[in-house]
Amino acid sequence: MEVLQPCVVQVSGGEPLMRQDLSQVIRNIKSDSGVPFIILVSNWSLMTKERYLELRQAGVDEFCISLDFPDERHDDFRGLPGLYHHLKSLVPKVAAFGYDDIVMNNCITAANVNEINAVADKAADWGVNINFSAYSPKRTGCQDYFLTTDEQLKILDRGLEKIKQRMNRSNWITNNETTLEATRQYFKSGAAPSCSAGLRWLVVTSDGALQPCSMQFKRYSLEEQARMVREFTQNNTCDQCYVSIRSYLDKTFPQLLRENVTEFFSFRSRLKRNCHAAS
Repeated sequence: MEVLQPCVVQVSGGEPLMRQDLSQVIRNIKSDSGVPFIILVSNWSLMTKERYLELRQAGVDEFCISLDFPDERHDDFRGLPGLYHHLKSLVPKVAAFGYDDIVMNNCITAANVNEINAVADKAADWGVNINFSAYSPKRTGCQDYFLTTDEQLKILDRGLEKIKQRMNRSNWITNNETTLEATRQYFKSGAAPSCSAGLRWLVVTSDGALQPCSMQFKRYSLEEQARMVREFTQNNTCDQCYVSIRSYLDKTFPQLLRENVTEFFSFRSRLKRNCHAAS
């Protein structure tokens, strides 16, 4: 934290809730000034109301929860029987505290592309926000869930158009329209070039090493980010993902400033603090 001085830290896994010392990890990340903004990404299978409040107190600003389907099919997709029932019971209870810090994440796949508006409905029913992202075969090694057929792409077009219309009437869908359009183009072309991994964002492993992203496994020491940018980012030809973190950060600087800084701080005044931008 002292070396990188990021504005935003995403804590993910694996499953971070498996760590019994997670609250201490969060406290070690959060500074006395309140930065960085901390996002905890989890499937919530191990979450309880008490632990939610404990992690908020420790410094988590946003809880991001995977939701692939608006019903028990989520269990089969995640391989965790009873997970949907657990979410259905717990999420509305913690949402009722009124902190507005829960975001369901729907990763669009060939299996659930026809369900994106139903998932948005479920998030609204539970009183929480929702974000849509794109499936990446590079992460799993499985091409089957990538949208490839004309029919799948037509379903995506119809679904995203309805999502965009709903965004104009409400604010529980957190994506920018430009991100949704880039997601559509990613599935249509099968690629998203000009990745800025290692420069705009990076991965810090549990043992303190740096990686350009979670799908590129060359590691650098903590002091070698500049070398990582020279060796990897400036020569990176990978175009095989458009994951959520990239969709927020891999844009031109004016667009990044307008969509992810100006709008972000205007809607969340509690975060109007000075912070360092990750370089």
